[in-house]
Amino acid sequence: MKLSQQVIYQIYPKSFYDSDGDGIGDLRGIIQKIPYLAKLNIDMIWFNPFFVSPQNDNGYDIEDYYRIDPTFGTMSDFEELVAKLKEQHIGVMLDMVFNHTSTAHVWFQKALAGDPKYQKFYYLRHAKPDGSLPTNWESKFGGAAWAPFGDTDMYYLHLYDPTQADLDWHNPQVRAACAEVVNYWRKKGVQGFRFDVFNVTGKSKYLVDAPKGVASKTLYTDTPVVQDYLKELNAASFGQDPDSITVGEMSSTTIPNSIGYTNPDNHELSMVFNFHHLKTDYVDGQKWSRMPFDFDRLKQLLDEWAVGMNQGHGWQALFWNNHDQPRALNRFGDPGKYRVKSAEMLATVIHLMRGTPFIYMGEELGMTDPDYDSMADYVDIEALNAYRALIRSGYSHADAFTIVKTKARDNSRTPMQWDRSAKAGFTTGRPWLRPTNQATINVEAELTHGEIFNYYQQLIKLRKTMPIIADGDYQTWRLDDDQVLGYWRRLGKQQLLVLNNFYGTTTTVEIPAAMVSAQVLLSNYDDTVVESQLVLKPYQSVALLLDEK
Repeated sequence: MKLSQQVIYQIYPKSFYDSDGDGIGDLRGIIQKIPYLAKLNIDMIWFNPFFVSPQNDNGYDIEDYYRIDPTFGTMSDFEELVAKLKEQHIGVMLDMVFNHTSTAHVWFQKALAGDPKYQKFYYLRHAKPDGSLPTNWESKFGGAAWAPFGDTDMYYLHLYDPTQADLDWHNPQVRAACAEVVNYWRKKGVQGFRFDVFNVTGKSKYLVDAPKGVASKTLYTDTPVVQDYLKELNAASFGQDPDSITVGEMSSTTIPNSIGYTNPDNHELSMVFNFHHLKTDYVDGQKWSRMPFDFDRLKQLLDEWAVGMNQGHGWQALFWNNHDQPRALNRFGDPGKYRVKSAEMLATVIHLMRGTPFIYMGEELGMTDPDYDSMADYVDIEALNAYRALIRSGYSHADAFTIVKTKARDNSRTPMQWDRSAKAGFTTGRPWLRPTNQATINVEAELTHGEIFNYYQQLIKLRKTMPIIADGDYQTWRLDDDQVLGYWRRLGKQQLLVLNNFYGTTTTVEIPAAMVSAQVLLSNYDDTVVESQLVLKPYQSVALLLDEK
């Protein structure tokens, strides 16, 4: 099956299903739930890291790329998981964290012990002559991006947590070592790879201060050398498999660069994630802030990227949710009065677009953010650091908590809700994160009398069976509508007009004369009648298909 026809499901293993009662999800738990995954009819599963890790950043601080962390199971569990998913025609995508390793990794430990080979694996720098840090760069998790390198007079770079030391990709031995990791998992039957924060590997050999008023990330993000690294990695590993599927997580990237990363002629990646549309509820670009999403900006960004990638023959990974984002329903929908309809509307927006849709576990149930009432409920290092930083900057404890509650990564990491019981059917032990709304939102209830899961099944089927959705061009619909996000898909003599009402009030849309005779391909409300003036109900999505054969 072509990439354009596929749909990928994301599992955060720690939170999917716990088979042994320790409160943490595991590989055997995923194996037990394969029938559920097969029912959805997805094509591949992206697994967040389950490698050996101290878990300072929930597995993105990898200590050993070649071993399964015992918390999640064994290598035989993994091999069984791959084999049983293959029986259901579901592929496996693993998360490759190659910008940094854990400071517990043997490479870093050898560097600390004085091994010159491995000291060249990392960015080690002396202090400036005045004794200050090598550069003024800031960590993405708060504070300085440099930490003392053992008992030496040097410092090591960590763009994230101090236990995550950045690898120096200028070193060909680093690049070769990373390709070896990919090749090891290819031999295990893995066909998909997601490359974590890959476009921050493009740092200069010579690190300098960010000018006053300029964010340090602009010095190392999305630089030209990243594409050189990807071409080399492609040729040395996954590019040898004609059916491989790869996606790069690209922070603060641009359309031209993303076309470069994903244009098939360049032999780099299959597709990229960009996050611009998920920053439309940030005040002045700052994540730890609170505001209603800017609908005009959201439409503009989604349209710009769709048009640009279409024209440049690039390819997008389409998504609203992942393990690093609050649930989209809380941000762009109505999790209270219109939870079901707004969940379906948001799904329609991305599943009928040009690109490859990703579903984050629980999204197909309409899962929402947990209703926590204390910082004691949160465990993520980023949220805890942000809360302290907000307090230091003058926010009250109540206001700081309100901001964290709307933006914390833990919002999407709460356990998958299998039933209405206190532990959501996730574990017999104490869940590592507390669920709060499983009484009304859970798999058992959804499959019994819900409609969101079924709606996702319909969307997935349409992508697999309708070339206009998989392969059609994308074109802009009106951007000036203050309530509706719409777009055209076109292929041959077929036209598909997709209209999505982003609000809880009805609105009327003028339908082009030619489309009045169109077929209602899909709607999340029954009895949709197409007339020259189409009334869209709250959070309604309608897809109109015209075939001029």
